[in-house]
Amino acid sequence: MTKLYLIPTPIGNLKDITLRAIEVLQSVDVILAEDTRTSGKLMKHFDITAPLQSHHMHNEHSTVPRIITQLKNGKTIALISDAGTPAISDPGYLLVREAILHEIPVECLPGATAFVPALVQSGLPNDRFIFEAFLPPKKGRQTRMEKIAEEERTVILYESPHKLLKTLNQFKELCGESRQISISRELTKLHEETFRGSLQEAILYFEQKAPKGEFVLCLSGKPKK
Repeated sequence: MTKLYLIPTPIGNLKDITLRAIEVLQSVDVILAEDTRTSGKLMKHFDITAPLQSHHMHNEHSTVPRIITQLKNGKTIALISDAGTPAISDPGYLLVREAILHEIPVECLPGATAFVPALVQSGLPNDRFIFEAFLPPKKGRQTRMEKIAEEERTVILYESPHKLLKTLNQFKELCGESRQISISRELTKLHEETFRGSLQEAILYFEQKAPKGEFVLCLSGKPKK
């Protein structure tokens, strides 16, 4: 039966893939991968033999029509990203939107995504939160950060190691040094670590310990008056 599956893949520990994800990946006709070399290692580990096709942020506008044609011709296709859930700061939205427009069934399996464990173990309120993903590198960055500083809900962001201290210092200027933050790195991997404390404490910590790995930041909301 024609269907587009969105399949989460492990963000680090290969054991975090679900049995259902393996089952679906073993059954589909084609697997769309962000990086076929990275995904090829995962496929080999779980003895998944479906052909891989490249689908990433640099080619998705051109590949979507071809994929839709494959689906309309009866193919069953799975979309995966390098790590985590497709379309969460990764390609996926354009293809899902187009599949829906063509009345092609779409199903997303539950599974790994980095911001959920980071939020749950942060110790910050998680009944209401906002996910901002990556901040703009230049244009619009200051405006976005000013809005985040006024947000009363917990805010979740992704950040690279070489920009971490810059981001923390900018938030310190906007939010004050005592605003609480939880910073998780290398989730599910061997060197997983979570720092919890104020922005000022976080800056001092990462000035002494060079940031390495991928980071998830959970910034506490602005205290209500």
